[in-house]
Amino acid sequence: MSKFKKKTDKGTPAVSTASLPDIVFMLLFFFMVATKMRDSSIMVKNVVPEATELVKLEHKNLVNTIYIGVPLKKWQATYGKAPRVQLGDKFAEVEDIPFFIEKFKAKIKEAQRPMIFTSLKVDKDVTMGIVSDVKTQLRKSGQLKLNYSAKRRQEK
Repeated sequence: MSKFKKKTDKGTPAVSTASLPDIVFMLLFFFMVATKMRDSSIMVKNVVPEATELVKLEHKNLVNTIYIGVPLKKWQATYGKAPRVQLGDKFAEVEDIPFFIEKFKAKIKEAQRPMIFTSLKVDKDVTMGIVSDVKTQLRKSGQLKLNYSAKRRQEK
């Protein structure tokens, strides 16, 4: 009898999964860093009008957004079908705007406060009455830099 046996073909070796947890955690950290969470969920109908002359804002962290429109269907039973103002994640009255602006300014460094813009995302079917009321409250609170959001009009 011989001490050494001939090697028989056992097939291909199994794939090593030792580095799999490292790869999974690397992907997890990448998506955690690269993903931006939405600040607020939109509760009003918001189809912005079209325009041809648009300017992109530079510092989006200095933009305070106010949505104006008719509540979505799931909110119409509670809030009705009249146009409403949405501040952050909740419906509010026009009189609540100065407090909302001050709360936003408190989160921003004092040197950057003069550069704060308020962006109005107004549904294209909303009448100008509620928009005028919002602009009056913005003037009363000292927020004079205003921006209307629109999407680019497609050239024909």
